[in-house]
Amino acid sequence: MPVGYLFTVALVAIGTLFALRPVPYSRPLGRPSYYFGLAANELPFAAFFWMLLLPTALAFADGDIDSAGGWAAVALAAVTAIGLAVVAYRALGERPRIERAMTEGLGAGWRAAIDADLSVGLRRRPPLARILLLPILKRRLDVRRVANLAYGDAGHRRNLLDLYHHRSRPSGAPVMIHLHGGTYSGGHKNSQSLPLLYHLAGQGWVCISANYRLRPHVQHPDHLIDLKKIIAWVREHAHEYGADPSTLFVAGSSAGGHMAALAALTQNDPALQPGFEDADTSVTGAIYLNGWYGTYFGQGPESSPLAHIAPDAPPFLVAHGDLDPMVPAADARHFADRLRQTSANPVVYAELRGGNHAFDLYHSVRFEAVVDAIEAFTAWVRSRERTPKP
Repeated sequence: MPVGYLFTVALVAIGTLFALRPVPYSRPLGRPSYYFGLAANELPFAAFFWMLLLPTALAFADGDIDSAGGWAAVALAAVTAIGLAVVAYRALGERPRIERAMTEGLGAGWRAAIDADLSVGLRRRPPLARILLLPILKRRLDVRRVANLAYGDAGHRRNLLDLYHHRSRPSGAPVMIHLHGGTYSGGHKNSQSLPLLYHLAGQGWVCISANYRLRPHVQHPDHLIDLKKIIAWVREHAHEYGADPSTLFVAGSSAGGHMAALAALTQNDPALQPGFEDADTSVTGAIYLNGWYGTYFGQGPESSPLAHIAPDAPPFLVAHGDLDPMVPAADARHFADRLRQTSANPVVYAELRGGNHAFDLYHSVRFEAVVDAIEAFTAWVRSRERTPKP
């Protein structure tokens, strides 16, 4: 029996096990559990076809399994396939679960409240061909990426952003800013939530993905100040790419979600805008993905978004996996509940069944459902903004 076949099956089996039962990140096996389990959890179809079915078929064709070890590997592949089926089943149920969360947060009949011109472009079905065949490839031919635009003076890497826009460059485009995760000490633009950014840009948005200064060279609130600089840059320059920055949503993943929430809850605070105190850093809404909700590395409560919740908080959409090994889903629920109790604006909380921490990396069944929910949520918010106030 080829060692390669056994190794491949064992690798998928380990990933599937960790997808079904992830180990908390703080424990000894937490790091390998996270990395092995994430791919299997978000790409179960690719794992099945390319790493189980095809190698098993080739092993049979070559006559390489006619041994005790070979049949043991086939048995392990069969058990792993059942585990991947469970993983896929959980993800396939995400779309109706998110729809129920949207109804809970926005009210019954919320889709009918979306303006017709915004509703017509909303996607109702997942892009199955991309999910099954090209889940890792992010780029789209109809979207142009303008890389490495400077928004600040913190060196040639940290204060750079990428801008995504449709090649037709429509005018009056809404803006989505996204910040990457990495515990404030790593990560980079052009990495997370790219399926979201490319999809929205393909629908006529102008999207931003930016780097920011990292620990240990800076501390809170320096990262937040960088995000506010990005918002100020968008208000000053994004019209050059067809944007109307009066409609601006801020989003983030993990640490980037923590930062995005802080920016949404501290709009136009001059203490967090040194040197650009008069810049407009208000936002239309916030998207909080697999975020961190606590304080910043032992700093005081003011470093947590929970400390800044107020009645004038903008609309929020929060999405968090119930199997997140880094941040318990209970923390996300607590934030959403606190925000709902205080804010005059709607809060959508979608808890993703079987979701891991970085569920936004691929064109997966789960994240494509989240992408569609984000687009629908922003359309609902934009429609409400258009409605004349009594």
